[in-house]
Amino acid sequence: MSSKPQRYQGDYVAWTGGCMFIGSGGGPVAPHAHYAIQLVIGAPSGLQVQSGHRGQLMPCQGALVPSRAVHSIDVSSCDWTAVVFIEPETQAGRALSARMGGQVELLGDEALASVPNQLEQAWRMTRTVEAVQDVAQALVSSLSRTVPHVPSDPRVLMAIEHLRAHRGEAPSLEELAAVVHLSASRFRHVFVEQTGMPLRTYQLWRRLLKAWEILMEGDNLANAAHAAGFADSAHLSRTCRTMFGLAPSAMQMKGPLSERLRAPSSYLG
Repeated sequence: MSSKPQRYQGDYVAWTGGCMFIGSGGGPVAPHAHYAIQLVIGAPSGLQVQSGHRGQLMPCQGALVPSRAVHSIDVSSCDWTAVVFIEPETQAGRALSARMGGQVELLGDEALASVPNQLEQAWRMTRTVEAVQDVAQALVSSLSRTVPHVPSDPRVLMAIEHLRAHRGEAPSLEELAAVVHLSASRFRHVFVEQTGMPLRTYQLWRRLLKAWEILMEGDNLANAAHAAGFADSAHLSRTCRTMFGLAPSAMQMKGPLSERLRAPSSYLG
């Protein structure tokens, strides 16, 4: 087992409707709740999860935590951990919510199988965002029994491209509907159908993704917040706490992915 840093440090990987923190270090986390559904893995062992304010810490390899459920985790004895957050309004999020029935679910070998080994290989050896992303999304799909859905309606794709072109801004529902020549009500329906979440939630995910991408590149919190359209670093931190239960300052971007991202192009080969 490799030596762990005392402070949690690692990498951030995101996709539409979900994201993941993967790293080493850290210890007990006080009981808290947040908006996103949480899937946590502790490897190779040592994870403990508590349900509620006064529940007992239970050893497990992984756990699923419902949206807004009070819980605590202790990763002191783990070599590394992966914490996946799933937007509750996505197809996978709704399926996981139904599976859990409002209760924390502990996961063992039968549910996780070889995923921890695959994830560690993708993170520490392959060292690409895409490889880590593939393993994480496959696990979410397996647990939720859903298939990852990529928007295919050209009107929604056009709207998403418009959002990307105006990064840092927040076009209204009416503005985007006009861009794709639909009424606001019809566009709202098509957008949710294609992406699995309302426009405002999708915009927030995109802004958070952008902020963490900038932090992965080594920039500071203030610049990341400004570039992603947050009022300031405090606004970004508050939003992260609400969505994920932690602020960006709680994690040092010093994992294999961020190190490779910052390396000279000659190293990247």
